[in-house]
Amino acid sequence: MQNLTYLAILAGCIALTLPLEFVIGARVWRRPFLAAASIAGPAAVFIVWDLFGIARDWWRYGSQYVTGIDLGPMPLEEVLFFVVVPICTLLTYEAVGICWRLLRDRLLAGRSSRKV
Repeated sequence: MQNLTYLAILAGCIALTLPLEFVIGARVWRRPFLAAASIAGPAAVFIVWDLFGIARDWWRYGSQYVTGIDLGPMPLEEVLFFVVVPICTLLTYEAVGICWRLLRDRLLAGRSSRKV
């Protein structure tokens, strides 16, 4: 069961940020091509970096924490990391932007109603 640790952490990240799509309206999942375009470049860079680090024996992945499914020399979970974390980041970024705009609009509406 311990070999599902990395997947469980990634699932937890998605589970914690997914409500931002529906409750706040972050609209990341509703714009999949834009999300994919935002994620693909950085993911490619970091996957290449990881492959380089693995080839140079700079780091390894604890076999007790991963499923054993490998995509080349990288565990599946590591590749998913470069997709899941940016998705969670996009969800959070969009949600914060929406909340900030709502707060700003309320503050501005409050100021304009006092001047009258």
